[in-house]
This record gives sequence, structure tokens and C-alpha cells, in this order.
Amino acid sequence: MVNYIEASTAPPKNTGAIRLYDAEAFEGMRRACQLTARCLDALADIVKPGLLTDEIDRFVFDFGMDHGAYPATLNYRGYTKSTCTSINHVVCHGIPNDKPLRDGDIVNIDVTFVLDGWHGDSSRMYPVGVVKRAAERLLEVTYESLMRGIAAVRPGARTGAIGEAIQTYAEAERCSVVRDFCGHGVGRLFHDSPNILHYGRANEGPELREGMIFTIEPMINLGRPHVKVLADGWTAVTRDRSLSAQYEHTVGVTSDGCEIFTLSPGGLDRPGLPSHNG
Repeated sequence: MVNYIEASTAPPKNTGAIRLYDAEAFEGMRRACQLTARCLDALADIVKPGLLTDEIDRFVFDFGMDHGAYPATLNYRGYTKSTCTSINHVVCHGIPNDKPLRDGDIVNIDVTFVLDGWHGDSSRMYPVGVVKRAAERLLEVTYESLMRGIAAVRPGARTGAIGEAIQTYAEAERCSVVRDFCGHGVGRLFHDSPNILHYGRANEGPELREGMIFTIEPMINLGRPHVKVLADGWTAVTRDRSLSAQYEHTVGVTSDGCEIFTLSPGGLDRPGLPSHNG
């Protein structure tokens, strides 16, 4: 049994109920998400061979502080960084460190800013220098998977429609969908109900209703879908060491579809690749 609750009356914790937000909340999310999108835009100018992922982390922290926002990941459940930087076969939650990016790498940068209590959550892939065609194709497939998932969002559909759209496309392109991680409700809370699976069937999962806000963030592998988490407790990698990619948007369900809160104001939703917003 799925419960829905008006967000304004919901307790400040994840109870399993799905929050329905009003127009004022949507405006708060627009501001937070656009700040995150502007940060991700700015990163496109600095990601290049030789850059330390710790330097990316400092950039994100400073960007947030300069705009009155706080990185949601900093000190979240013991995590000590302001962003996640996931390179090549790292699926997600890569921890910034003092190792430099190398020519040919692909890196996902995941940023969530808390602005006036609202969480703006998004991530993008950045090619480092000149990447191989296989890596470029993976980025294309992953981005298209995200946009197909978003296109399935409308009131009356179920969350499974998002997963089916992503899985059907990605697997037809001979890629695999990671099942160990998923999208999630977001708003006043960083991680809330419902979980948004990136695989499944259209008739499964909670019904989508106007006012819901959540992330869609498919992780797509060139090889098999299986992952493992390293000893640091955060870094997830592909078991077969195949390349992995991820793009993420935060969306809100509207009366006739959805609004993408985290669209790039500079048309850089796919940094280093031709602009394409679906």
C-alpha cells in the first residue's frame, strides 16, 4: 500500500510516504537545482588532463559557499567530501583524492547543493581530453537512457514505466543497467521515497502523481551490470572493470508530464558532446 502525503504536513524524515509538493516548493527546487546546474556548467571549463579530483571537490565547495549553499554530501553519513567523482569503471560514489585525471578518462561529477532547505541533485559525465569511441558511445547511450526515462514521467503512469524505458533502450544498445543503485525522492530531504528503479515493467511501482519530485539517474555499463563496493564503504565499481557512465536530473511531476529542474542553463547537459536536451 502506497501512501501519499502533502509535503507541507509531512514529518522531517523519510517515513515511506510519498510527498506531494506545491507550487511554492517547485519554485524552491528550481532555485536549488539551477544553482547545481550552474556549478556543473562551470566545471566543463576546468575538467582536463592533470586536474586532481580533490581540486574538483574544492571548486564545488567554494561554488556553493559563494552562493549561500551547502554541499549535501559533506559529512553525510560520514562522507567527507563535497562531491562524488567517479572515473571510468567506478559506477558511483567515487571519493575525490589527489590522483590526476588522465587523457581519455570519463568522469561523473555528482553535485547536490542545499539552498534555503531545498536539495538540488544532478550529475553529468565529462570526457577528459580525447576519449575512445567506445567511451563516447557509452556517454551517448547513458544520456539517451536518462532522457527516455524522463519522457515516461506523467501523472497516472507508474515508476516502472521509467525503468522500462531505460532498460529497453540500454539493453537494445548492448549495454547493461546497474540494479544496485536507484533514483530517489528529493526535496526538503536528500533521500526520500519513492525509489526510482532504472529497470522494470511499466505496470509496476507506485503511481506517479502531480507534485512528486525525484531524481532519475541511470548507471549504464558497457559490460555486465554487476558491481561491488570497495573497502572504503562508498566507491562502487564494475566487477568486470568495464566502463560505466551516469547522468542525473531532478524532475517534478506536473499536470501533463514533468519539469526538469536541473537542465543546464548553458546547454551543457552533455559536456564535451553535442548539445542535446532530448
